[in-house]
Amino acid sequence: MTKAFHYHDGQLHAEEVAVASLADRVGTPFYLYSAGAMEAAYSRFSGALVAQGLDALVCYAVKANPHLAVIATFARLGAGADVVSEGELRRALAVGVPAEKIVFAGVGKTAAELAFALDAGILQFNVESMEELRLLNRIALDKGVKAPVSVRVNPDVDARTHAKITTGKAENKFGIGYDEAGDVLREARDLPGIEVGGLATHIGSQITELEPFEAAFIRVAALFSEQRQAGLPLRRLDLGGGLGIAYEKEDLPCPEDYAAVVARTVGHLDVPLIFEPGRHLVGQAGLLVSRVLYVKHGRSRHFLILDAGMNDLMRPALYDAWHDILPLEEPATAELIPFDVVGPICETGDLFAEGRPLPPLEAGDLVAFASAGAYSASMASTYNSRLPAPEVMVRGARWEVIRPRPSYEEMMRSEKLPDWLL
Repeated sequence: MTKAFHYHDGQLHAEEVAVASLADRVGTPFYLYSAGAMEAAYSRFSGALVAQGLDALVCYAVKANPHLAVIATFARLGAGADVVSEGELRRALAVGVPAEKIVFAGVGKTAAELAFALDAGILQFNVESMEELRLLNRIALDKGVKAPVSVRVNPDVDARTHAKITTGKAENKFGIGYDEAGDVLREARDLPGIEVGGLATHIGSQITELEPFEAAFIRVAALFSEQRQAGLPLRRLDLGGGLGIAYEKEDLPCPEDYAAVVARTVGHLDVPLIFEPGRHLVGQAGLLVSRVLYVKHGRSRHFLILDAGMNDLMRPALYDAWHDILPLEEPATAELIPFDVVGPICETGDLFAEGRPLPPLEAGDLVAFASAGAYSASMASTYNSRLPAPEVMVRGARWEVIRPRPSYEEMMRSEKLPDWLL
C-alpha cells in the first residue's frame, strides 16, 4: 500500500476518508483514486529529473487512465500529455493541457486524427512508419503548415517485461527499425510539409530493471549524435515511459535511479527531453473496492465470490497480473485461508487470484484490489451486460464521484432496434 491507503482505527482509509463509508454511499464495485498519491508520484518523478539537471517535460500517458479528473490533476502540476488517439487528445485539451505540451504517439493514426492534431497545434507527432510520414506530409501541405515530427526508433532491446506489453524489440509492431531510422530521417527532412524535431523511443511498460533502459538510451543517443553530425536538425529526444511499479512488494528501481541512468546515457546531448510515464504515476493511486457475495467451500478449494468481475478488472485474466487484495477491516487474527478469488462472470477465466492466502472472510465483507489505478477502469467493459463501476476521487477529507454508475436504461440508450424489428 502507498501512504495514501492505510489502516486507521482498524479501517482502511484513502487519505482521510474511510473506504467502507464510500462503499455505503456509492455501492460496490467501484474504483477509488487518491489525488494525493498521484501528485506525490508526479512530484517525485519530475523532481528526480530536475535534480539531475535535465531539461525535462513530463507528459502523462493518458492511456493508463484517461479520466478527465486524472488528466486534470497532472495538468495542474504542469504536466503535458502523451496521447494515442483523437479521443485522448480531445480529453487532454478539454481539461487545459496546452497543445504545445502534447505528444501524439501510436502506430495506427488515421488521416482524420492527424488532421485534427495538426489543427490543434500539438508539440510533436511520434511517427512510426514511412507510410505515416508521407500521409502526414500530404495533410500538412493541404493545410499550408508544417507538421512537427520525431521519428520513433525501435532499438531492438528486450525490456524483460510481459510479452504483451514489450514494444522495443525488432519483432514488435512499434517504431522504425534502428538501421532504417537514418533513411527515414533523411526523407522526412526533404518533405516540404514536415519539420523534423528529434527522435523518440519507448521499449515497453512495467519495466522492473534499469538495464533495458540503459541499453536502449545508449543506442538512441548514438543514433541521435550520428544523425545530428550528418546535418539533421535534431533538437529534442523523447525517451517514452515504462518505469514499473511494485504489485507484489517487489524491490524496484526508484525514479532517482532511473533519472541517474538518463543523465549518464543522454545528458551529454544537451537537448530537451520528453518523458511519458503513465502506470508509474497512477498505478498505485487506485483501488477497486468489491463486496463478498458468497464464500463457497468445495472439496479441495475455497472460493471467494465477489461482486466485481473480469469486466471490471481485466488485468488478471489478460496478463495473469497480481493485485494485492486487502480486507477493508483490518484482520483481527493471523489466520489465513487459501482462497480462489473469483467474480460473477460466466467464464472460468473470471479469476482474480488462485489459492491466495487471505483472512477469514464472510458474505458482505468488503475487500479492495490494490494498485488498480492504471489499465484497470480504462480496460473495463459491460460484458454480461453488467453496469460499469463508478469512479471516485479523494483529496484529503474530500471526495467526489467523478463517474457515476449508469442505470440499465442509460446503458441501453445508445443502442437502437432496426426498423424491421419495431
